[in-house]
Amino acid sequence: MNVGIGLPIGDPASLLSWARRAEAGPFSTLGLLDRLVYDNPEPLVALAVLAGATSRIRVQTEVLLAPLRDTALLAKQVATLDRMTGGRLVLGLGVGGRDDDHQVAGVAVNTRGRRLDEQMALMRRLWSGRSWGDGAGPIGPRPARPGGPEVLFGGFKPAAIERVARWGDGFLAAAPLSWAGGLFDTARAFWQQYGRDGEPRLVAQVDVALGPAHVVDDARAAMHAYYAFTGMPDRMVEGLLTTPAAVREAVTGFAGLGADEVMLYCHGSDPDQVDRLADAL
Repeated sequence: MNVGIGLPIGDPASLLSWARRAEAGPFSTLGLLDRLVYDNPEPLVALAVLAGATSRIRVQTEVLLAPLRDTALLAKQVATLDRMTGGRLVLGLGVGGRDDDHQVAGVAVNTRGRRLDEQMALMRRLWSGRSWGDGAGPIGPRPARPGGPEVLFGGFKPAAIERVARWGDGFLAAAPLSWAGGLFDTARAFWQQYGRDGEPRLVAQVDVALGPAHVVDDARAAMHAYYAFTGMPDRMVEGLLTTPAAVREAVTGFAGLGADEVMLYCHGSDPDQVDRLADAL
């Protein structure tokens, strides 16, 4: 099973070091989250820089909040990054849950799901090389993979998971091992319902911090600040894995549920965690 690294957001300039270390190690993917009203790097821009500094490892949005963005421009940006990386882009998409993100983007929060569906229909059309519509031609470049890059959808409700079968290639589960299995089963059921061939790609995400006490404390503080908007940041921080044994147990557990990849999300800023995680695996 593949194992990727979720990158911290506190110091964008340090991410080149993270990327190069991960590329030299056993890791399959670099992931980066998305927010608008927050002190984080814009993921497509940041991943473009990291892709240029690497040659093998995949780059993944985890998840990109598509409804906050203009659809035609997003399709062009995604196709460009996919083409220039030789197909190393994995586009994880979601709707987001913060009112302030939607306020700043000028998007009504209660239309985000419908907007994402409309965006996917248009982006699939553009990535296939067809025209935008009346009065406007195709929007290039063509992505490396016909029809567009691999698309994963994140979410917890059935309507969100259904998009995996309607528009996507797989499911990104930012959920603990104890209830990820049910989400995977829901994704598989929708896949069969829509008559899709094969199986959806299943990607799990778990929060980790390996190192001395200050590394773990840094990660806990970053997680608490990031998840404060949920009203239950303490609960999120409780799920942080802080020992090699716990990391191995989680990876083994997700493999048992049929996951194709586990993303080890690092909230702490110490890049030595890449080497510690490699040793833990």
